[in-house]
Amino acid sequence: MSNLSSQILILDHFTTRLLSSCCKMSDLMSEDITIVEDLHKNREPVPEMKAIYFMRPTAECIDAFINDFKPKAKYKAAYVFFTDYCPDDLFDKMKKNCAKHIKVCKEINISFLPLEAQVFSCDNAEAFKSIYSPNSKDRDQTLEMIADQIVTLCATLDEYPGVRFKKYSQPACLAELVDNKLARHYELDDNPNKKVRAQLLIVDRALDPVSPILHELTYQAMAYDLIQIKDNTYEYDTLKDGSKKEALLNEEDELWVKLRHMHIAEVTGLMFPISLPQKTVHLSLAEDLMNHYQKNVEKLCKAEQDLAVGADAEGQKVKDPMRTLLPVLLHPHDTTDKIRAVLLYIFSLNGTTAENLNKLIQHVKIEDERGYILNWEHLGVPILSTPSMFSFRKQSRRDRSDEETYKVSRWTPVIKDLMEDVVENKLEVKDWPYQSECPSVWNGSRAVSARQKHKGSSPDDLRSGSRLIVFVLGGVTYSEMRCAYEVTHANKSCEVIIGSTHILTPRSLLEDIYNLGKQPMESFSIEEDKP
Repeated sequence: MSNLSSQILILDHFTTRLLSSCCKMSDLMSEDITIVEDLHKNREPVPEMKAIYFMRPTAECIDAFINDFKPKAKYKAAYVFFTDYCPDDLFDKMKKNCAKHIKVCKEINISFLPLEAQVFSCDNAEAFKSIYSPNSKDRDQTLEMIADQIVTLCATLDEYPGVRFKKYSQPACLAELVDNKLARHYELDDNPNKKVRAQLLIVDRALDPVSPILHELTYQAMAYDLIQIKDNTYEYDTLKDGSKKEALLNEEDELWVKLRHMHIAEVTGLMFPISLPQKTVHLSLAEDLMNHYQKNVEKLCKAEQDLAVGADAEGQKVKDPMRTLLPVLLHPHDTTDKIRAVLLYIFSLNGTTAENLNKLIQHVKIEDERGYILNWEHLGVPILSTPSMFSFRKQSRRDRSDEETYKVSRWTPVIKDLMEDVVENKLEVKDWPYQSECPSVWNGSRAVSARQKHKGSSPDDLRSGSRLIVFVLGGVTYSEMRCAYEVTHANKSCEVIIGSTHILTPRSLLEDIYNLGKQPMESFSIEEDKP
């Protein structure tokens, strides 16, 4: 891009987020970009300037692009860069209408957001409804788009992974789509000796309904659950005059990166000896979180942990989950917290009776909003117990009884068990089959790929270490993101990268669940004070 003179950069909503996640305006200016504009907004013509378009290859974006050059060109020339493969019909439409204005047209294969060092997102919260709603009209189209995004991630990482999924689960068709698209992508690759060295594990949100509902007490997860943080921006009071300041919680804040996976008890203990410019921000955030904890979260955590783990802090089995739930229902907690506790109770039983469910719904006073609970069934999570012999089977858990934990933080996300099982080669192939092959680096041999004919071995094939890419269909939680770092740190030979359609908070997930029961154009949002 740097060989062009001063120019304008035109972005769609997704590429705006993509660029802002990895560069600053000063970086763009160093590439002679002086103006950044929104593709979908009215813009004044600047006929003396060249325009760089960085956009998704969608019908909406192509139409907006064509409108910039018909009937009269707004810019001197167009340099078009697509985030991934542009469908032939859209490409032909663009060429037919604007060929003489287009100087460059390239597909650059990056249609995902790199949120953190080991976390990516498809930035598609709407996918949840498309995939799980019984009224969905675009499920197949959504899965196609997600598969394309996953392939661009693999291409960016230069990985051709073996694809695995849970048998009889929603991700089975996504695994097939991704596998086929990867094969097509690498057929066009100029390296005929590319080995399958990584694994891509595709899991469904139904795998672990507990982790997104619990009150998590590690710094990042707790902050996004309890504080209003929008676009990673935390607003806080300054100590001097009581005015508000904003701070961005991202990878550039070294203290945030150091603290984000720590338990709040460790964070508060560490804050005072540290003297960094960001300290004021994190002192304020840690204090905010501790205020919430002492006010009501501490009371909730013991009951939530007992219900989630199935045992109390002393290791005694919870024999009557209703006795654990009742104190939460009788305390004046807000409605959202009571819904969360009721869900954990139901999950602990693998579903409850219709009679019991009705009593719980009446107690929480959500008779008209029972979708917060009932709609979990659209994900395949049992809410009403069934006598069926094929009833829902919970994932068996690793024994972590010898691991040191806080009494109010004993639950470990299911996904951590899976990550560790894959890294240690213990994940059962009968339950988690490969879509087409097992990578040689994971099966202990230098096995030849079933998809490709290889001639000999290059030094690159002997690269030490490997990658596990985990994709969660239907949203990933901050606690699950933390697990990727923990497993990588504990097993230096394997880097774990985790991503999803979008990042979840407990409140956003409850909204998404509730809206599954709505007809199209009838969505609903939890109010701030009462769900």
